[in-house]
Amino acid sequence: MASSQIRLKILPSVRCLADKVVQVKVEGLAPHKAVQLRSRLVDDKGVLFKASALYKADERGLVDVSSDPSLGGSYTGVEPMGLLWAMAPETPHKKVVKKNVLSPTLIEIAAHNGDTGELLACETNERGYMVEGMKRIPVEEGRVRGVLFIPPGKGPFPGIVDLYILGGGLNEQRASLLASKGFVVLALAYYGYQDLPKKPKNLDLEYFEEAAVYLQNHPEVKGPGIGVISMSHSGALALSMASFFSGITATVCINGCNGNTVIPLHYKDIVIPPLRPVLWKVRMSKSWIVDIRNVTPDATLKKNRPSLIPIERANCHFLFAVSEDDHNWNSALFAKQAVGILRSHGKESFQVVSYPEAGHFLEVPHTPFCPSSFHAAAGRAVVFGGELKAHSEAQLDLWERVQVFFKKHLNTSTYL
Repeated sequence: MASSQIRLKILPSVRCLADKVVQVKVEGLAPHKAVQLRSRLVDDKGVLFKASALYKADERGLVDVSSDPSLGGSYTGVEPMGLLWAMAPETPHKKVVKKNVLSPTLIEIAAHNGDTGELLACETNERGYMVEGMKRIPVEEGRVRGVLFIPPGKGPFPGIVDLYILGGGLNEQRASLLASKGFVVLALAYYGYQDLPKKPKNLDLEYFEEAAVYLQNHPEVKGPGIGVISMSHSGALALSMASFFSGITATVCINGCNGNTVIPLHYKDIVIPPLRPVLWKVRMSKSWIVDIRNVTPDATLKKNRPSLIPIERANCHFLFAVSEDDHNWNSALFAKQAVGILRSHGKESFQVVSYPEAGHFLEVPHTPFCPSSFHAAAGRAVVFGGELKAHSEAQLDLWERVQVFFKKHLNTSTYL
């Protein structure tokens, strides 16, 4: 039973956007009393994620997570948002799932007596994805399926296609939060969603061209060009869109590959075959989970060049974000090769940001770290790399960089 004298506060409000920082305070404790803070969320698949941290009240009986250090638990030191990003799944190898952005993610934060475990106070942080006045419009336009997010206010606004397709279905988190920053964002599905195929045999780039044209022609979208944001397997798709389509002005590729993978990519009479995985390079991690980091081969080798995305054709700005401890594949090498190709063709309109101890899934800020989970192409759990704190810091840094990049390059009136 919670104590009436002890209060847990989430400031400035219990309700906020999912990318915002909150201040957690506990008041009314005995001076210098040990208190354990526990966080928990149940995701949209019913998986429980939780974290805990031990704090010591000051002489006023106050704990302020934004300035006081955790003395032990899921993390240590001063970490204002550690109770969120340090949450781990109760079931191993699970990645937090948020399918419905119309409802907030609920993070329950509770203060417990550090000695007895007795519940002292609790509060729930409601972390939403839609700002007031934002429109969420399901898209069924020709073959194109997805959801369009339009920010409040007077448009037109810069437009972005959000690609997050491996595993099927539709992921709306990043798209909705980007839209809250003043972009029209199309979260695009490709398979396993509504009437789209369940298991496509190829990547039909003309479908993505339809989607790009739909977005470019939307009355709420400001031209002349649009942006593309991608992560992981979708990175090669983003590079392909930039290489083959006109009107792509800015492309963000997060831990992607410079070659096509998994299934063939088709565009008109062009077929880009997938790189063949080098299965003998599969390793086991220290925790006996499959490590596939070196399985995706080098697309720049002569025998693999048919799978290389012809990025030299692109006339847009690129932001390559890479995690040096990415164990899905060697994304740092692939980005280095991509910019090498651009440079060799006299193109310098790119930037690379590298995160030394981050893992594969660089999500929106404060997303719980995912060191391992089921891999759609591998068909089993694999290790994704990264160190907890460094990964969370990378997510926060990249989120700001992505916004600056798109605001800079999508508000220009001329192409390169």
